[in-house]
Amino acid sequence: MAEHKAGFVNIIGNPNVGKSTLMNAFVGEKLSIITSKAQTTRHRILGIVNGDDFQVILSDTPGIIRPAYELQSSMMNFVKSAFEDADVLLYMVEIGEKALKDEAFFEKIKNSKIPVLLLLNKVDTATQELLEEQAQYWQEILPTVELHPISALSNFNVKGVFERIIELLPEVPPYYPKDQLTDKPERFFVNETIREKILIHYKKEIPYSVEVDTEEFFEDEDIIRMRSVIMVERDSQKGIIIGHKGSALKRVGVESRKDLEKFFGKQVHLELYVKVNKNWRSNARQLKRFGYNN
Repeated sequence: MAEHKAGFVNIIGNPNVGKSTLMNAFVGEKLSIITSKAQTTRHRILGIVNGDDFQVILSDTPGIIRPAYELQSSMMNFVKSAFEDADVLLYMVEIGEKALKDEAFFEKIKNSKIPVLLLLNKVDTATQELLEEQAQYWQEILPTVELHPISALSNFNVKGVFERIIELLPEVPPYYPKDQLTDKPERFFVNETIREKILIHYKKEIPYSVEVDTEEFFEDEDIIRMRSVIMVERDSQKGIIIGHKGSALKRVGVESRKDLEKFFGKQVHLELYVKVNKNWRSNARQLKRFGYNN
């Protein structure tokens, strides 16, 4: 039998360093939502890349922060789990960054027994002098890791990093069926697509107070019919989400529907509603319902 490699490759780093952009570049599909706001990724999302002789199971994780409430604590639990099952760890930093926002995670990287690739991202925004200075800085404080300069957004050196990942993986059979793209159900991507539009179009606390729950998902041959609820913590937030005569909510719906039609490859009918779910971010029962405290 031909040699086959497979393994779990987990991406960690501070918020907004480009983890989701890299994940999507590897997978070739938009699995993780990408915006300029911090804490965009809330769950641990698996993307699976298959070849004839390899299976790379990528895991995008929330940006590392010091938790301020129950939801953020649950997000950091997803990051902790990324250290436990990785065959290769990708520690992603951007030009100008100095360390993780949590010293305990940084110590785990320093003492890791598995291969760690330090990906210095956004090199397309730096001068050669700054790039060399940054590379020297990271090699001094993390001498045991491999450093790879990349630009996830412009695809610079992404292929080279992926090839190195395959070299480091153990020789084992595939863990998932070869035609599988992710471990998440279809409704998850509906929720994330809608949440992405909210992150883009609303300011201040609104995006971080929102959770989306797709209550209905019916697929026919030519169309998928969906009914999703946008949950907010306060009545005032409900009014902001809906907007004047429903204009803001309509924009979210139209843009989400267009993206979902591309994702699923067929016509989508999307109904959106807004409900108040008071203090859901600090409610353990609600968080478990939304898949955070599993």
